[in-house]
Amino acid sequence: MRMTDMRCATRVVAGFAALALTGAAATGCGGRQDAPSADSGGDITCEVSSDTRVSIATGNSTGVYFSLGNAYAEQVSAATDGRVKATAAETGASVQNIQQLVSGSYQLAFSLADTAADAVEGKAGFEGDKQPIQAISRIYPNYTQVIARKDSGIASVADMRGKRVSTGSPGSGTEVIANRLLESAGLNPASDVAAQRLDLTKTVDGMKDGSIDALFWSGGLPTPGITDLLTSARDEVAFVDISPQLAAMSEISPAYEEGVIPAATYQLPADVKTIVVPNLLLVRDDIDANLACVLTKTLFEKKPELEQVISAAKGINVETARDTEPVPLNRGAEYALDQLNPAK
Repeated sequence: MRMTDMRCATRVVAGFAALALTGAAATGCGGRQDAPSADSGGDITCEVSSDTRVSIATGNSTGVYFSLGNAYAEQVSAATDGRVKATAAETGASVQNIQQLVSGSYQLAFSLADTAADAVEGKAGFEGDKQPIQAISRIYPNYTQVIARKDSGIASVADMRGKRVSTGSPGSGTEVIANRLLESAGLNPASDVAAQRLDLTKTVDGMKDGSIDALFWSGGLPTPGITDLLTSARDEVAFVDISPQLAAMSEISPAYEEGVIPAATYQLPADVKTIVVPNLLLVRDDIDANLACVLTKTLFEKKPELEQVISAAKGINVETARDTEPVPLNRGAEYALDQLNPAK
């Protein structure tokens, strides 16, 4: 068990609901363990026999993580007749999600694949400290969406020198990508731009009122907050072409790939070239394999219901679900995927 007494005490303060789910913490604090969280290593039945609470770390309230996370939580609770009571919480996204997943504040977390790779390899924001996480599935891809006010004079990332630029919430995957894009264009994020480390809601407000010159956002399509911006200020903003940075970004991580934002997504005059990166659903590496199996099966069996809430869920594909390397795939998730797609 990795938890120290100090972590345990912190989680009691954070809330009993989160504490009760994580069996290792409940045992260490002297509380009752509602359901096993530590993987026993035994046979997988894909059944959860006792009441279990799952808290899901998502992202900004106007992003896809949050919308999909809430819909997914509802489907998990419904699919298990309430034996697994899932709830979703707004967070700062990827980096923060992984940190709080490992600490036990959450039991499931959304993350960009590049950030998750940094975590398991102990790189970048996790320098020298490999994180004990696994994936239950690769899900839809995130599209890097970079938008500037037309009156800012920004037509490329390099043009952001001296400008007020929102690089996303502190500890988010958006911030990681934003900083890497700025560096790939020869800019120092700490000194060459006036970085505004804001969530998407505040960023959109700043773009509308002119207090922010440009924004970075990594999210599914369409992202509600970006739709809001383009609906309210369509004649005042434009997408920035970041494709020249792809070669440098690919050297940092193979997770970065070329992508296109279709014009129809936001009723744009033309498609926009961009950089995409997959998303993963993460758990701690000691989660009960049966719970991981249930969570994975529900994700795919209830995909039609998720698509009705957020169209980005259409990018969840059982054929690519196992493609999570270098993040290990949880054995309970692998069992579920074998049942869902035995031909793999």
